[in-house]
Amino acid sequence: MFRVAAIGLGDLGMLECRLFNELDGAQIVAGSDPNPDARDHFEWEFDAPAYEDVEDMLESEFLDGVTIASPHTRHFDHALAAIEHGLHVHLEKPMVTDFGGAQALVHRAEEYDVTFAVGYQRHFDPRFVEIRRLIDEGRIGDPHMVITHLEQQWIRWTKDQWRTDPSLSGGGQLYDSGSHILDAMLWCTRSTPVSVAAAIDEQGYDVDVNSALAVVLDRDGSRITASVGVSGDGQSIPDPGESLRVLGSDGMISYDGETIELTEGGMTYQTTPRVPEFEALTSKKLRNFVDAARDEADLLIPAEDGVKVVALTEAAYESATTGHRVNVDIDHD
Repeated sequence: MFRVAAIGLGDLGMLECRLFNELDGAQIVAGSDPNPDARDHFEWEFDAPAYEDVEDMLESEFLDGVTIASPHTRHFDHALAAIEHGLHVHLEKPMVTDFGGAQALVHRAEEYDVTFAVGYQRHFDPRFVEIRRLIDEGRIGDPHMVITHLEQQWIRWTKDQWRTDPSLSGGGQLYDSGSHILDAMLWCTRSTPVSVAAAIDEQGYDVDVNSALAVVLDRDGSRITASVGVSGDGQSIPDPGESLRVLGSDGMISYDGETIELTEGGMTYQTTPRVPEFEALTSKKLRNFVDAARDEADLLIPAEDGVKVVALTEAAYESATTGHRVNVDIDHD
């Protein structure tokens, strides 16, 4: 039995606890949260102990892994503590809120030889899997431009939550749902960010609401020019509205949130993959995490992908603050 403890017992943390208990060979055995009501709810639902202090839980329980859905700026400390206890880690996005911390966690996980996953569920979404497959097959030739956006009615339902407190969130919509579209862009194109120029609007709040990024990407030595728009004052709720368009030397892929359109050889083809439920995608990524920790599968949500997103996001914030384009040095230690 793969014994899992949950760190962070909010809505997402509790959902992942339920899904872990539905997986064959996995079980939630403990939880941790500073909120006493959250701890009481966890103990009532799962008949397992809940701790106020993460270190107390890690010292007291026999565990194989943890799942972390705590506020963003707590991710580093929680993940590091679990890794240094020799535990496999599934960490929700954003991985952490600074590039140096992201690198440090990856190095530490390598030293302790543990599986380290960052939970970008679009890696299991048939829509984004199909886009990546079409690019990999060379159906549009060499990609040279990406245009993508994500909008969501975000600020209206988070303005009184921890997500709009910079000390807990580390940033606004760009680090929250926007993190997913940055990952999807990099993952689908198998690219690495090189530089970014960004404009950010906080709309009177303490965190970013709207962001516009002009990004240069590298794909095996070839340049991709990317335009990214992220809005936390959109119309879509609860799921975000999003789009992704990839232009290549021989064609184009367009995704409008539902339909994927492929243009190649002067012809246009459309497909509408099934839109998966969030719970189903979450269950798939948790299954993959457990299987990878047991050396039964390749990890499809490696922490290295999270590092790229953190590096790009941090550089975007710096660019917006300084008014200058910022280089993204993924290889810097």
